[in-house]
Amino acid sequence: MSLPGFPEAAPLAGLIGGVLIGLAAAIMLLGAGRIAGVSGIAARAFGLAESSMPRGGAWAFVIGLPLGAWIVTTQTAAPAPAFAGPVTLVIAGLVVGIGTRLGSGCTSGHGVCGMSRLSQRSLVATATFMLTGFATVALMNAFGIGGLR
Repeated sequence: MSLPGFPEAAPLAGLIGGVLIGLAAAIMLLGAGRIAGVSGIAARAFGLAESSMPRGGAWAFVIGLPLGAWIVTTQTAAPAPAFAGPVTLVIAGLVVGIGTRLGSGCTSGHGVCGMSRLSQRSLVATATFMLTGFATVALMNAFGIGGLR
């Protein structure tokens, strides 16, 4: 199934992915009593933050994210992402990491978990993420850098 004007769109896959993310967040909150914020879990794995989550569990989560994507890419017909090289990805990851520390959380913590709890801070943070994303895409398209033309 494709959407008019978006032949690469996969709404069913997006819906399934969203349900799985919500289910994982609910299981973590109800089962472990903690928010499933990736930046906080990564900070715990690297010893940058303290939390009730064991470091081994944090490392399992951090390793499982790219490992899961790699498994899906190699075991299905899903194309491997080809939008940036390794150096760009490392730099982008560091910039995002700094931003998540400044914003007291990441898109998963604020956007999934905080929004569902109607956290005021998360409402503002998620609106900021979204508006910044929209502005970035608009600027990239205006300069001919973006994929939408």
